[in-house]
Amino acid sequence: MTVPRHIVASVASLAVGVLGLQASPPVWAAATNAPHQGGTIVVAMTPGVAPNGFLPIYSSATFTNINIQLSALLYKPLLDITPSDTIDFHRSIASRITWNPSGTVYTITLGHRYHWSNGQPITAADIVFSWQIIRAASQPNAPWVFGGQGFGGIPTRWKSVVAVNPSTVRITLNQPSNQEWFIHNGINQLTPLPQSVWDRYPTNMHQELLFLNRLQNSPLAPQYRVVDGPFRLTQYTPNDEWIFTPNPNYGGHRAYISRLIFQYETSDANEFIALKGGTVQVGYVPFALLSSARALSADAISPFYAFGFNYLDLNMSSKAGFIGRQFSQLYVRQALQMGINQPAMIKSFYHNEAVEDFSPIPAKPRTEFFDPSLKNPYPFDPRRGRALMEQHGWHLDHGVWTKGGHRFAFTLMYGNGSIAANSSLQLLAYDWGQEGFDVHLEPENASTAFGVMVGPKQSAWQMAYFPEGYWTYEPDYYPTGGGLFLPHAGGNYSHYQNATMNQLIAATYRPATTLAQSQARMFRYEAWAAHDLPVLYMPYYPALLVHSDSVHGVVRTENPVSILYSANDWWVS
Repeated sequence: MTVPRHIVASVASLAVGVLGLQASPPVWAAATNAPHQGGTIVVAMTPGVAPNGFLPIYSSATFTNINIQLSALLYKPLLDITPSDTIDFHRSIASRITWNPSGTVYTITLGHRYHWSNGQPITAADIVFSWQIIRAASQPNAPWVFGGQGFGGIPTRWKSVVAVNPSTVRITLNQPSNQEWFIHNGINQLTPLPQSVWDRYPTNMHQELLFLNRLQNSPLAPQYRVVDGPFRLTQYTPNDEWIFTPNPNYGGHRAYISRLIFQYETSDANEFIALKGGTVQVGYVPFALLSSARALSADAISPFYAFGFNYLDLNMSSKAGFIGRQFSQLYVRQALQMGINQPAMIKSFYHNEAVEDFSPIPAKPRTEFFDPSLKNPYPFDPRRGRALMEQHGWHLDHGVWTKGGHRFAFTLMYGNGSIAANSSLQLLAYDWGQEGFDVHLEPENASTAFGVMVGPKQSAWQMAYFPEGYWTYEPDYYPTGGGLFLPHAGGNYSHYQNATMNQLIAATYRPATTLAQSQARMFRYEAWAAHDLPVLYMPYYPALLVHSDSVHGVVRTENPVSILYSANDWWVS
């Protein structure tokens, strides 16, 4: 959802077929003061956004940044992804991964550093149990849909996952695969769950999925008492606050602080007031209030560009009626994209801090995945957009495109919150209106709007935008578009389908013999995604991270790739 990342660690690692303890830990900047024990840190959440799922195996309805971030405090991911997009096996549950030359068989060796909070070891059976849940939730008749479906070849490329012994897991695929892609995007989704605690229905996976779904948003249920992450959730009030305390049996670096509180915010203004008053120690300055940031005299501000992109979803489902059929036409998407005035939004609402987005791989932060020769195929040009609509038989009737008795009118549902994002949408609606599209803006609570978009009624929405929840590349750390744009992918909320896109994504999954070959495949996918517009691209902007001068370690431990909180390394002076 939220720096640079690299396509492969090295050609040598591909040839050897081993990732393990030889990996180096990330280098963090040195702290300026000695850490202190104790204290409370309050973190403001994005306005209007609240967690709704704490299990690390996400449904399509819980597959959001805030859920990923908070559940990782309880359940440590299998692999530790570094800020440079490598794997640090010193800080991972897995101590080593090996594979055969064809990239079809992978062997995971578990280390002994981490364990469950009840003293039991993390075993291969826990990994296999997580896979059984993922596989069952990826089937057509599952009671809920696994949110990571499509990433890392889940489930179509996976043949078997077996426990060889208590500390070894073997995964077999049904075809050769790009090893870096599979390890980053596939294996890393196997976050361990304690089988002895959660496996209520061992012979009935349908009932097990229903059981897990009932407890997704019940983090005080007894099952959540057994964790392997640095914190435990000990108290919460819905739409108010979520209180975490340290896990005293954590196998990694144990937290300095005594309490970590995530606080729900209703608006940018309320968050700013809380930061100014000192009741919140970590949060974000909204762009609309950036000119007032000097009032935060006891705080430090730093821009934070995560690796991702910002976009609008269009409902192209065959069940979405007339508008769905129009959105599935490329020329319509082209006309709409040419009506998005990204330069004006960046200048007027983002203080020139954002960058124009025109593909799934952002120009900033610059990475080896981004093709520097790629140009924006559809810059702001409403005159060209109008000409395109006219070429396809549309005519203006009272300023609105009309064809065959149908007016081109639709509703854009969006998660209400940021003043800058709301202002951008007002400008967008005006520009589209000038171009001939009749758009009605419908603000909603972000969680409510997201629930509508991923719900079973595919005709319930037409266009959607989540400005505070743009896509960032986790768990798809190797940023192919499989989980976004393949049919039935967990992140393909637009129901987009295109044969060329499918072929280009499939090419990125094949083993590469050189870095140049792997990069060329990514560039071809990226160029097609810019041309074919599976989504509509919006300006990509950084978060303006704020922390109190009394809180240390926040910026030093930022990870723009995983976007996970390393709050166990924060401390209060």
